Amino acid sequence: MVLQRWLIVYSSNTGNTKKVAEAMYKALAKDESDICLLKEFPDDTELAEYDVIAVGYWLTRGGPDVLTKKFLSRITNQKVVLFQTHGTEVGSEHSVTAFARAASCLGDNCDILGTFACQGKINPALLSRRASIPADDPHAPNARNLKRWEAASQHPDQKDLDNVVEFIEAVKRKLKLREKYLAKRK
Repeated sequence: MVLQRWLIVYSSNTGNTKKVAEAMYKALAKDESDICLLKEFPDDTELAEYDVIAVGYWLTRGGPDVLTKKFLSRITNQKVVLFQTHGTEVGSEHSVTAFARAASCLGDNCDILGTFACQGKINPALLSRRASIPADDPHAPNARNLKRWEAASQHPDQKDLDNVVEFIEAVKRKLKLREKYLAKRK
Protein backbone atom coordinates (compact mmCIF):
# COMPACT_ATOMS: atom_id res chain seq x y z
CA MET A 1 0.00 0.00 0.00
CA VAL A 2 1.16 3.50 -0.82
CA LEU A 3 1.76 5.70 2.24
CA GLN A 4 -1.17 8.08 2.69
CA ARG A 5 -0.21 11.58 3.91
CA TRP A 6 -2.74 13.04 6.34
CA LEU A 7 -3.27 16.60 7.45
CA ILE A 8 -5.22 17.11 10.66
CA VAL A 9 -6.44 20.68 11.08
CA TYR A 10 -8.70 21.63 13.94
CA SER A 11 -10.42 24.52 15.66
CA SER A 12 -10.98 24.18 19.40
CA ASN A 13 -12.88 26.44 21.75
CA THR A 14 -12.78 24.52 25.05
CA GLY A 15 -10.11 21.89 24.31
CA ASN A 16 -12.52 19.11 23.30
CA THR A 17 -11.67 19.14 19.60
CA LYS A 18 -7.97 19.43 20.38
CA LYS A 19 -8.13 16.17 22.39
CA VAL A 20 -9.83 14.37 19.50
CA ALA A 21 -7.35 15.78 16.96
CA GLU A 22 -4.39 14.71 19.08
CA ALA A 23 -5.85 11.20 19.44
CA MET A 24 -6.16 11.02 15.64
CA TYR A 25 -2.58 12.17 15.25
CA LYS A 26 -1.35 9.52 17.70
CA ALA A 27 -3.31 6.85 15.79
CA LEU A 28 -1.40 7.70 12.61
CA ALA A 29 2.31 7.13 12.07
CA LYS A 30 4.23 10.37 12.55
CA ASP A 31 5.76 10.07 9.08
CA GLU A 32 2.29 10.01 7.54
CA SER A 33 0.61 12.95 9.25
CA ASP A 34 0.82 16.60 10.24
CA ILE A 35 -1.37 18.34 12.81
CA CYS A 36 -2.10 22.03 13.20
CA LEU A 37 -4.45 24.31 15.09
CA LEU A 38 -6.50 26.03 12.40
CA LYS A 39 -5.84 29.58 13.60
CA GLU A 40 -2.08 28.86 13.26
CA PHE A 41 -2.37 27.11 9.88
CA PRO A 42 -0.25 28.84 7.21
CA ASP A 43 -2.42 30.21 4.39
CA ASP A 44 0.19 29.28 1.81
CA THR A 45 0.18 25.55 2.64
CA GLU A 46 -0.41 23.47 -0.47
CA LEU A 47 -3.30 21.19 0.45
CA ALA A 48 -2.71 19.00 -2.60
CA GLU A 49 0.42 17.64 -0.84
CA TYR A 50 -1.90 15.59 1.36
CA ASP A 51 -3.94 12.49 0.49
CA VAL A 52 -6.42 12.97 3.32
CA ILE A 53 -7.43 16.16 5.12
CA ALA A 54 -9.12 15.70 8.49
CA VAL A 55 -10.92 18.84 9.65
CA GLY A 56 -12.13 19.16 13.24
CA TYR A 57 -14.35 21.85 14.66
CA TRP A 58 -16.69 22.81 17.46
CA LEU A 59 -20.31 23.65 16.80
CA THR A 60 -21.86 27.05 16.91
CA ARG A 61 -25.42 27.71 15.80
CA GLY A 62 -25.73 24.15 14.50
CA GLY A 63 -22.64 24.11 12.29
CA PRO A 64 -18.88 24.55 12.23
CA ASP A 65 -17.33 27.68 13.67
CA VAL A 66 -16.67 30.57 11.26
CA LEU A 67 -12.92 29.93 10.89
CA THR A 68 -13.57 26.30 9.96
CA LYS A 69 -16.23 27.21 7.40
CA LYS A 70 -13.74 29.47 5.68
CA PHE A 71 -11.07 26.75 5.67
CA LEU A 72 -13.46 24.09 4.36
CA SER A 73 -14.19 26.25 1.32
CA ARG A 74 -10.46 26.13 0.43
CA ILE A 75 -10.48 22.35 0.16
CA THR A 76 -11.07 21.03 -3.37
CA ASN A 77 -10.42 17.69 -5.06
CA GLN A 78 -9.49 16.01 -1.77
CA LYS A 79 -10.39 13.06 0.40
CA VAL A 80 -11.79 14.54 3.61
CA VAL A 81 -12.59 13.38 7.11
CA LEU A 82 -14.85 15.59 9.21
CA PHE A 83 -14.84 15.45 12.99
CA GLN A 84 -16.76 17.56 15.46
CA THR A 85 -17.31 18.03 19.17
CA HIS A 86 -20.51 19.32 20.70
CA GLY A 87 -22.58 19.33 23.85
CA THR A 88 -25.45 17.35 22.39
CA GLU A 89 -25.74 13.59 22.17
CA VAL A 90 -23.74 11.83 19.45
CA GLY A 91 -26.11 10.78 16.68
CA SER A 92 -28.69 13.42 17.55
CA GLU A 93 -30.40 15.37 14.78
CA HIS A 94 -28.31 18.39 15.76
CA SER A 95 -25.07 16.43 15.39
CA VAL A 96 -26.01 14.84 12.07
CA THR A 97 -27.25 18.11 10.58
CA ALA A 98 -24.02 19.81 11.62
CA PHE A 99 -22.06 17.35 9.45
CA ALA A 100 -24.27 18.23 6.48
CA ARG A 101 -23.64 21.92 7.11
CA ALA A 102 -19.89 21.33 7.24
CA ALA A 103 -19.95 19.26 4.06
CA SER A 104 -21.85 22.02 2.26
CA CYS A 105 -18.92 24.36 2.95
CA LEU A 106 -16.38 22.15 1.15
CA GLY A 107 -15.02 23.18 -2.22
CA ASP A 108 -15.64 21.18 -5.39
CA ASN A 109 -14.99 17.47 -5.91
CA CYS A 110 -14.30 16.43 -2.34
CA ASP A 111 -14.85 12.87 -1.19
CA ILE A 112 -15.87 12.53 2.46
CA LEU A 113 -14.28 9.31 3.74
CA GLY A 114 -15.92 9.44 7.14
CA THR A 115 -17.28 11.51 9.99
CA PHE A 116 -16.59 11.32 13.70
CA ALA A 117 -18.67 13.04 16.38
CA CYS A 118 -17.80 13.35 20.04
CA GLN A 119 -19.73 14.87 22.88
CA GLY A 120 -17.74 17.41 24.84
CA LYS A 121 -18.02 19.82 27.68
CA ILE A 122 -19.88 23.02 26.86
CA ASN A 123 -18.19 26.38 27.20
CA PRO A 124 -19.00 27.66 30.73
CA ALA A 125 -19.70 31.16 29.35
CA LEU A 126 -22.41 29.68 27.09
CA LEU A 127 -23.95 27.76 29.98
CA SER A 128 -23.95 30.94 32.05
CA ARG A 129 -25.85 32.80 29.31
CA ARG A 130 -28.35 29.94 29.06
CA ALA A 131 -29.14 30.15 32.78
CA SER A 132 -31.39 33.16 32.23
CA ILE A 133 -33.20 32.32 29.00
CA PRO A 134 -36.98 31.75 29.03
CA ALA A 135 -38.31 28.29 29.86
CA ASP A 136 -39.95 27.91 26.42
CA ASP A 137 -36.54 28.22 24.65
CA PRO A 138 -35.11 24.82 23.59
CA HIS A 139 -31.78 25.77 25.23
CA ALA A 140 -33.34 26.64 28.61
CA PRO A 141 -31.91 24.95 31.69
CA ASN A 142 -34.72 22.40 32.04
CA ALA A 143 -34.28 18.90 33.54
CA ARG A 144 -33.43 17.27 30.19
CA ASN A 145 -30.85 19.91 29.23
CA LEU A 146 -29.26 19.96 32.69
CA LYS A 147 -28.83 16.17 32.48
CA ARG A 148 -27.31 16.46 28.99
CA TRP A 149 -24.98 19.27 30.02
CA GLU A 150 -23.76 17.23 32.99
CA ALA A 151 -23.15 14.21 30.73
CA ALA A 152 -21.31 16.41 28.23
CA SER A 153 -19.02 17.72 30.97
CA GLN A 154 -17.52 14.23 31.28
CA HIS A 155 -16.38 14.12 27.63
CA PRO A 156 -14.25 13.51 25.73
CA ASP A 157 -13.34 10.59 27.97
CA GLN A 158 -10.98 7.67 27.38
CA LYS A 159 -13.68 5.64 25.62
CA ASP A 160 -14.21 8.53 23.19
CA LEU A 161 -10.48 8.71 22.50
CA ASP A 162 -10.34 4.92 22.00
CA ASN A 163 -13.22 5.33 19.52
CA VAL A 164 -11.11 7.88 17.63
CA VAL A 165 -8.37 5.27 17.17
CA GLU A 166 -10.92 2.71 15.92
CA PHE A 167 -12.34 5.31 13.54
CA ILE A 168 -8.91 6.10 12.08
CA GLU A 169 -8.19 2.40 11.61
CA ALA A 170 -11.54 1.99 9.81
CA VAL A 171 -10.77 4.91 7.47
CA LYS A 172 -7.31 3.47 6.74
CA ARG A 173 -8.92 0.08 5.91
CA LYS A 174 -11.36 1.87 3.63
CA LEU A 175 -8.48 3.57 1.83
CA LYS A 176 -6.64 0.28 1.43
CA LEU A 177 -9.72 -1.44 -0.01
CA ARG A 178 -10.32 1.48 -2.35
CA GLU A 179 -6.72 1.29 -3.55
CA LYS A 180 -7.08 -2.46 -4.29
CA TYR A 181 -10.35 -1.88 -6.10
CA LEU A 182 -8.92 0.87 -8.28
CA ALA A 183 -5.81 -1.22 -9.07
CA LYS A 184 -8.03 -4.06 -10.32
CA ARG A 185 -9.99 -1.69 -12.57
CA LYS A 186 -6.83 -0.67 -14.46
